[in-house]
Amino acid sequence: MFDCDVLVIGGGIVGLSTAYALTRAAPGTRVTVLEKEQALASHQTGRNSGVIHSGIYYRPGSLKARFAVEGAAEMVKFCAEWDIPHEVTGKLVVATAREELPRLHALVQRGRENGIPVRELGPAQISEYEPRVRGLAAIHVGTTGICDYGAVSRRLAESSGARILYGAEVTVIDRRPWGVAVRTADGRVVRARVLVNCAGLHCDRIARLAGDDPGMRIVPFRGEYYELRDPSLVRGLVYPVPDPAFPFLGVHLTRGIDGGVHIGPNAVPALAREGYDWSVVRPRELAGTLAWPGSWAIARAHWRYGAGELRRSVSKRAFTEAVRRLLPVVSEADLRRADAGVRAQAVLRDGTLVDDFLIREAARTVHVLNAPSPAATASLPIGREVANRALALL
Repeated sequence: MFDCDVLVIGGGIVGLSTAYALTRAAPGTRVTVLEKEQALASHQTGRNSGVIHSGIYYRPGSLKARFAVEGAAEMVKFCAEWDIPHEVTGKLVVATAREELPRLHALVQRGRENGIPVRELGPAQISEYEPRVRGLAAIHVGTTGICDYGAVSRRLAESSGARILYGAEVTVIDRRPWGVAVRTADGRVVRARVLVNCAGLHCDRIARLAGDDPGMRIVPFRGEYYELRDPSLVRGLVYPVPDPAFPFLGVHLTRGIDGGVHIGPNAVPALAREGYDWSVVRPRELAGTLAWPGSWAIARAHWRYGAGELRRSVSKRAFTEAVRRLLPVVSEADLRRADAGVRAQAVLRDGTLVDDFLIREAARTVHVLNAPSPAATASLPIGREVANRALALL
């Protein structure tokens, strides 16, 4: 009667980590993963900066803090075990203005509360790590690293033993007391005992298809990147001091596992769930975003911040000015466009940006409703958490 025990919607790193955790925790569990694209990790997983985050930014006791700290160590171990390119590089968080110093000090305290080794630096010590970076003060976070999350995803898929169906966009979900039946756009029907929703940018839509009110909407924010023509200008990872009012970390410098240096991302509204540039507009998705009261609440509360981000999106000069706060030697000519990503940010009706991972259960279903950064870092513990909840429903 059933095609599988657990059906996972979404072939990004969280969905694949869930499949991996399911078959490790309960060998013999039949798992199927539905991926609407023709390849794994095509969206958030494959379009980020590849950073293994330390967990320093997140509220002590939150899922983000706990899972990022655990996940960073586990990700390094996983990459080493499977010979996946990775490196523990450490990173600098640099204050470039006096008003940022109290926030930098608060970050030191938060890091220590989360059990993360942090070293405070003065201007001369900053130059020892990054000769071309300038700042009033900084902290060095030793547990930050980089890896290839696409390779991690492929290894998780292979090691899980799950059946993966590509080109399988979900259009209908029929949930009954006995289980769940899912129909895809190409007419395939898959029946399972339990459904797991790891659909990322489309997770709220999948929840509604299942008959559940998620109480939030995904509001997509595009993160645009440039890359340095001369990567020797930066040795490692350099971040600004974040504004705690926003879940975004600001434009930062990241030397990737391929040796290139990416600069970004900013955060601008995307006109489609997969709107990787301004030319991609999907009217139905845009209408859904505009119809959600939380979208307008964000715009009213943060219009000044948003205006600055929009300016940096349309003006390379403005983007370069933001970079020059950390790296004064850089010029417009040093930057060339790189691929953008889109962050799946859950927003409540009142405009609250959900600042923690959000996992909810319903009848025969587990929904992952907010898993933006640092979800790739935290994917192994997230996968275990989701898998344990799914197994409890079997």
